[in-house]
Amino acid sequence: MASDNSFDVVSKVEIQEVKNAIDQASKEVHARFDLKDSKSKIELEGNDTIQLASQDEYKLQAVTEILSQKLVKRGVSLKNLEFEKIEPAANSSVRQKIKLVQGIPSEKAKIIVAAIKDSKKKAQASIQGDTVRVVSKDRDVLQEVMALLKGKDIGVELQFTNFRSN
Repeated sequence: MASDNSFDVVSKVEIQEVKNAIDQASKEVHARFDLKDSKSKIELEGNDTIQLASQDEYKLQAVTEILSQKLVKRGVSLKNLEFEKIEPAANSSVRQKIKLVQGIPSEKAKIIVAAIKDSKKKAQASIQGDTVRVVSKDRDVLQEVMALLKGKDIGVELQFTNFRSN
């Protein structure tokens, strides 16, 4: 009797890697000559927001680039960052918040499900909260679905977890 195989499509940001990247970026910002007295700061607020602050937009842009480089080196995808608009702060400085996107937003999940259906592969996809479960009787079909999703740019970094074969 054929049994169902499944896996989950998720999008998670490793918070510890974000903290490490922020620490590294902060050290570099304080060490760089062009940012010495810019009062630049990078802080993690809660587990879902990074707060950047600096003297002006130009220096804030430099801080953002440094942070982005450190995040990429630590394996955190920039697709999972949502940059909010730059806002003025006290003493003519500026700040910006960056939201960390955890989980797959519902509109992106619908795109994933539609892509699997449009591929005509013998697999069913269902949205379960902020993950998408893909089920098929054939393991090879699941591998093909993974390859299909890796090739698509959905707007968030995708990981495949919970691979089960019964």
